[in-house]
Amino acid sequence: MDWIWKAVLIILVGTIILRIAGRKSISQMTLSQTVIMIAIGSLLIQPVAGKNIWVTFGVGGVLVLTLIAMEFTQVKFDFMERFLTGRSVSIIENGQLNEKNLKKVRFTVDQLEMKLRQMNITSIADVKSATLEPNGQVGYELKEEKRPATKKDIDNLNKQIQSLRQMLNPNQAVQPDEANPLAEDLFKEVETKQHQQAHPDRLQ
Repeated sequence: MDWIWKAVLIILVGTIILRIAGRKSISQMTLSQTVIMIAIGSLLIQPVAGKNIWVTFGVGGVLVLTLIAMEFTQVKFDFMERFLTGRSVSIIENGQLNEKNLKKVRFTVDQLEMKLRQMNITSIADVKSATLEPNGQVGYELKEEKRPATKKDIDNLNKQIQSLRQMLNPNQAVQPDEANPLAEDLFKEVETKQHQQAHPDRLQ
């Protein structure tokens, strides 16, 4: 029965250690963060195989402290960030592939197209610029004519329509937009720590 309390303790301490390390997912981690997280995962299972459980937790704590120290040095020193994390690399410029940088980072066109499809981009020519980030994600900027309309664009268009209506019918009063006071704002709920609209107890 010795393995039962070890398993429970590993889960509890492992959760605490990873919580201290941060809440990034694997896809958001840098190379050094991924290496340390894999090391922690491999390390935590050792007590089940008969290794000393307290030594395991001690080494796990040292790994997390090392990760925190590395992240702190990256915040304080720019050259450490370049060395440990790397920099973003331009892979599309003005709708054209930067083949030199693609070869440099060993990123194929098929991999790039897969990333673009996941972001609902249908053509490389629609992209003004794109970068491969240190965590493997692709950052992009669409060309002016391919960008979706923003709320500001729609508000400006609505103002122009209202102005035209006023010019065509000068005696007609302009109807103000009515805001919905009951509209749910999920971000406000995080700030206020309570639901704006009541949900069934079983779903909370």
